[in-house]
Amino acid sequence: MKTWLTAATLALSLTLTHAADAGSAATQAQKADATAQASGFKIRPVDDAWRAALPRNAEAATQAYMDRLPADVVAKSDAYYTGGYWLQLWNLLLGLAVAVLMMSGRRAARVRDWAQRVGKGPLRRDALVGAIYVLASTLLTLPLAVYEGWWREQAYGMSTQTLPAWLGEAALMQGINAVLMALVVAGLYALIRRAGARWWIWGTAGGMAVVVLLVAVSPVLIEPLLNTYKPVEDGPVKTAVLQMAHANGVPVKDVYVFDASRQTTRISANVAGLFGTAAVRLNDNLLRRTSEPEIRAVMGHELGHYVMNHIGKTMAMLTIVLFVGFATVQWVLGRLLARFAASTGVSRVDDVAGLPMLVAVFSVFLTLATPVNNSITRIQEAEADQFGLNLSREPHGFAEGQLKLVEYRKADPGALEEIIFFHHPSTRHRIHDAMRWREAMNTP
Repeated sequence: MKTWLTAATLALSLTLTHAADAGSAATQAQKADATAQASGFKIRPVDDAWRAALPRNAEAATQAYMDRLPADVVAKSDAYYTGGYWLQLWNLLLGLAVAVLMMSGRRAARVRDWAQRVGKGPLRRDALVGAIYVLASTLLTLPLAVYEGWWREQAYGMSTQTLPAWLGEAALMQGINAVLMALVVAGLYALIRRAGARWWIWGTAGGMAVVVLLVAVSPVLIEPLLNTYKPVEDGPVKTAVLQMAHANGVPVKDVYVFDASRQTTRISANVAGLFGTAAVRLNDNLLRRTSEPEIRAVMGHELGHYVMNHIGKTMAMLTIVLFVGFATVQWVLGRLLARFAASTGVSRVDDVAGLPMLVAVFSVFLTLATPVNNSITRIQEAEADQFGLNLSREPHGFAEGQLKLVEYRKADPGALEEIIFFHHPSTRHRIHDAMRWREAMNTP
């Protein structure tokens, strides 16, 4: 089960994973070969003459793009993405089972008593309990984590890691999570003891302060532990991205590339960080497998996130989600502890031994709030799409990129399915937006 801290941070993610494909027929063939060798993913190739002959009508042009997806590719993509729906459920249920196991038989209470003897003080005690919770939860959920994070990615041809390499990175991140959780739990329970029954009001402010700090420092302190980030080499790509950035008042001095090919075949780019740590970055899969026009389309989207202040807006909306979530936890947790005090050895919300139950309640809340969190991100992604199209003026490059995303994202979901499960607009919707832009602007 993800801790509330991890879940809140994930809700802030403004990552776009897309690419495009344009250029001469020879270049397209070379790139198609590289893509096939890297992941086995293929779409029906076309040339500039095909694009020029597309109908002006946005619906017809969109369908022409969608028709290039082979049936086996669509079937594999649908299976991968819809399987993720079930994984969300299994992760929740397993997390709840871990909470029951840790709370029953007074296990969490005994951990608290041990931590009290060792820590010799409430802050150190609570920090120890938080770290032990993360480590115990990690071990108990490891089989599902290996299946989801490594085995399944291997089965669908997207992982480039060996199991030992994946386990090494997972161990590193869980170690970091344990340290962070120790600090957060110590602070949270100190706040609960001081604020009493209204802790959830101050907890929202404290929680958002932690999220802001994590978003600011993660690009410079945490993410470089897994990947190497370096400036893109001088040339047309860097020049084009910096020109777009400076034309729109984005104060970046460089564009960074990171070696995501160490872990995956996926193509991606993102805007990350806050204040002085904000940076525009693309992974090496994108840099190697796409042309300059394609990258302009991608990075125009990413610059749109910055120009429209999506990180700040997401934090504002997440504050509301966190406020409601903590209020729900206070209401539900008090009743659960009162009912199960005898079997758990915990009767008060301010007792750190109730941490597994607190995390379980908040995890259920976040699961129920999935459509809200996804909609926040999906709306902003659509806004960044429009900004990127206006900036890059590359509707075909953008559309080609959406086809490549079908490698791991369902292309044509139902309306309700998209609202609940999609944190980005669907492939069909995004291509249609690009073709509508093309139709309105009367471009080739």
